[in-house]
Amino acid sequence: MAAKSQFHVLAVDDSIIDRKLIERLLKTSSYQVTTVDSGSKALKFLGLHEDDTSNPNIPSVSPNNHQKVEVNLVITDYCMPGMTGYDLLKKIKESSSLKNIPVVIMSSENVPSRISRCLEEGAEEFFLKPVRLSDLNKLRPHMLKTKFKDHNQKLEKQEEKVAFQSPKQEEEQQHQHQHQQQLMQQQSSNNKRKAIEEELSPERTRPRYNGITTVV
Repeated sequence: MAAKSQFHVLAVDDSIIDRKLIERLLKTSSYQVTTVDSGSKALKFLGLHEDDTSNPNIPSVSPNNHQKVEVNLVITDYCMPGMTGYDLLKKIKESSSLKNIPVVIMSSENVPSRISRCLEEGAEEFFLKPVRLSDLNKLRPHMLKTKFKDHNQKLEKQEEKVAFQSPKQEEEQQHQHQHQQQLMQQQSSNNKRKAIEEELSPERTRPRYNGITTVV
């Protein structure tokens, strides 16, 4: 069960037949699968919604519908009513929180310009329908690469956090060092002054004349 739930794939297709087929193939390949029938439902599952209808290419994170389950890859049909697979691809890649999720496009039409456009926009693969089990064997390397990339980004963020805190710590240490130096200099000055006062003390520089009383 651990191997089956290692990677989670979101499959998007408006055709129930194709959706059931890709779901069965993905489960056969030991992937955890979630299926939806439209690009808008895919965005909702991923936690994205469109606030600005005048510019639908700018998705934003919805706090109410933010994804609770990690999605490691999205595989979507190209031709769908409303939002095409290409539109879904663009929205995912424009999202700062989801742009690292690999996206694979499926289509029953072999159109070179369409394939090139999707690959240039950031799609990892372009599969021709009907999708075969051998096609899905190409998915795992993309998900592994993304996991390593996410892990490295987390490490970089931790390093940046440490680097951001370091100057403050260095400044505090410098202040402490300066304070210690000031205390040492002050103590040294006090010792020197005490020594000079002892050297100039009348008791040491002038002899005592006992029995002589000076009247003012």
